[in-house]
Amino acid sequence: METPRRVTITDVARAAGVSVATVSKVINDRYGVASATADRVREVIERLGYESSLVARSLRSHRTGVIGILVAEFEPFSTELLKGLSHAARDSGYQLLAYSGGGNPESFVGWERRSLSRLSGTLIDGAVLVTPTTVDGGYRIPVVAIDPHTGPSGLPTVHSDNLAGADAAVHHLIGLGHRRIAFLGGRDDLESARRREDGFRRTMAAAGLPVDPDLVRSGGFRMETSDAPARELLDRPDRPTAIFAANDLMAIRTMEVAQTLGLRVPEDLSVIGFDNIPEAAMATPALTTIAQPLRSLGQTAMAVLLAMLRGEEIVQWHVQLATELVARSSTGPVPQRTGT
Repeated sequence: METPRRVTITDVARAAGVSVATVSKVINDRYGVASATADRVREVIERLGYESSLVARSLRSHRTGVIGILVAEFEPFSTELLKGLSHAARDSGYQLLAYSGGGNPESFVGWERRSLSRLSGTLIDGAVLVTPTTVDGGYRIPVVAIDPHTGPSGLPTVHSDNLAGADAAVHHLIGLGHRRIAFLGGRDDLESARRREDGFRRTMAAAGLPVDPDLVRSGGFRMETSDAPARELLDRPDRPTAIFAANDLMAIRTMEVAQTLGLRVPEDLSVIGFDNIPEAAMATPALTTIAQPLRSLGQTAMAVLLAMLRGEEIVQWHVQLATELVARSSTGPVPQRTGT
């Protein structure tokens, strides 16, 4: 099947019976074109589906009217952020370009620098970086970071209160009578993951509960990498009565592993996650979790970036949003047979 040829500015000029220069003036809202002629050119542009090249547009005006949303990979967390980013960009005059630049886990570090070098200046006017590995600044365009690996730095950042969220998760389990609580952590290179583990340890210590080193595992924030550590936690005679997983994907996989081992959730095991992605409510049983305001994170980041693009002063450079407990069916009282 033959690929349709791209409509050019010359095609528009020929169909409208005007010069290429006239079409260019209409596209760029310049003076010197009669209103009737301009209307005819716009009608032809609409009918032929002409779109000017972003690169050509940027060379003429030094702006593209496009904002880049750069993610390491598309997964439930970034997908929810995109919804908030898109909502906040409505009526802004900017279009959004979602771009995945991470690839394989081995190439994660520095993916945002590589992506920005490809896109900035000719394809995008500004960018939102989702969980970037570095936020060292020095970019040619305005940039805002959501949940950067290293925490707040020289760039404007937006993130959730991970420490308070972890506190709430552990308090919830302790309130249900659990004492032998396991922690399934995320990636060691992520500040958010470190803060969630800090919150777990801090709340356990404040309650006078020891943290058993054998009940702390790393699941890497992914389903496929959390399967084995979840199984290690549950397939033991002194298994925990509850598991706090540092994100929902790992919590959902933990419940699946529990089922394969003949354990009932929450009758035999309570599980709590973190994020409140849509999959959490649809899990069986529905997952208790700590809700990050994912869409609000995206909306806030976009509002900051749009202000930067307008040349406005940024009053709050680092924005932290609150988290909250969402209690569902995956947590319950400690099993009486354990004697804990």
